[in-house]
Amino acid sequence: MTEARRDEEVPGWLTTLAQAAADMPVPAVLQPIPGGRPAAVLILFGVGAKGPDLLLVQRGPRLRRHAGQPAFPGGAIDASDGGPVQAALREAAEEARVDPAGVQVLAVLPELFIQRSGFTVTPVLGWWRRQAPVGPGDPVEVTAVARVAVAELADPAHRLTARMPSSGIVGPAFRAGGMLVWGFTAMVVDRLLALGGWEVPWDAGRVEDLPAEILIAAGRDKGPVA
Repeated sequence: MTEARRDEEVPGWLTTLAQAAADMPVPAVLQPIPGGRPAAVLILFGVGAKGPDLLLVQRGPRLRRHAGQPAFPGGAIDASDGGPVQAALREAAEEARVDPAGVQVLAVLPELFIQRSGFTVTPVLGWWRRQAPVGPGDPVEVTAVARVAVAELADPAHRLTARMPSSGIVGPAFRAGGMLVWGFTAMVVDRLLALGGWEVPWDAGRVEDLPAEILIAAGRDKGPVA
């Protein structure tokens, strides 16, 4: 990957998206409840050869939580972080080698709760104004890092509804960037596409059961797809 232009200005589409995302309604399945462990993720937008893109990581298969799942860089907020913004930037640096100095934070989104892991997650939306090569930081935590084009995520051919075989509970999913994106990350991507004006009609009735190997790796056989 070649290094991109430096100090790129925030595009108008992202400013508009950041304003909308900061006040976005929280789906019922992600409504925060008391006692959740504070965490943060970085929703990092850049512009590559295929237009706007999002940075995603593939979590390691041996992690205790969300093993093997595609995700935004992120994790628990440490006391030394001082808040979700610092935590999201630190995690992105550790997991994907993102230089925090090259990221401009534009919005802090409403808290979202992941029932399975008990995390109350604060998404931090940022602009990658000074892009640089990225890759897995700790190979135990992250096995791959990908810049996934928004156009690929919005393509109806890459969208589907994922179902938990044991419970029948469903949620949005994407086949993009060489990954099957599902659960919490897919829910957030789904909302971002709508808020950003990228969503196009797609076959929401295309339902596929999540593969058993994915659920086994993630330690999940029941509960919400989050």
